[in-house]
Amino acid sequence: MMVTSDLALRLLTATAIGCTIGLNRDLHGKPTGVRTLGLVGLASAMIIAMAADIGGPGDVTRAIQGILTGIGFLGAGVIIKEAQTDRVHGLTTAATIWLTSALGVACGLGIWALALLAAGLAFFVLIVGGPIEKHLRQRWPHPKVDDPDVLQ
Repeated sequence: MMVTSDLALRLLTATAIGCTIGLNRDLHGKPTGVRTLGLVGLASAMIIAMAADIGGPGDVTRAIQGILTGIGFLGAGVIIKEAQTDRVHGLTTAATIWLTSALGVACGLGIWALALLAAGLAFFVLIVGGPIEKHLRQRWPHPKVDDPDVLQ
């Protein structure tokens, strides 16, 4: 049986990481935010903590497989393809849902170095990735991405 303080730390950390990623998505006007990603992190950590605490051999790996497969369907729900332009929106948000779940799994297992390093890298990509992409598109435009007339 897991100690309550250890369990609380795992759940709080997963929730805090999810909420922080959700804040980034919310500030960018995306369909997921603090509540959604906070709950994804919390639920993932909770399921893994339960599997680790009461399960037998192999239960944790089966729980991880189930979570990461199931969460893919939630992420797929935020991906939208525009019929007129063939542009796709929501891929980064879907990826953050999946990543938040994986971070919750790491917190649920108490793999702190992995969870914190991956969260730091995620924040770096989410904060710096957009401006880098914009700069690269300005420097080297790609007609299929940057010119809507090419797609019509």
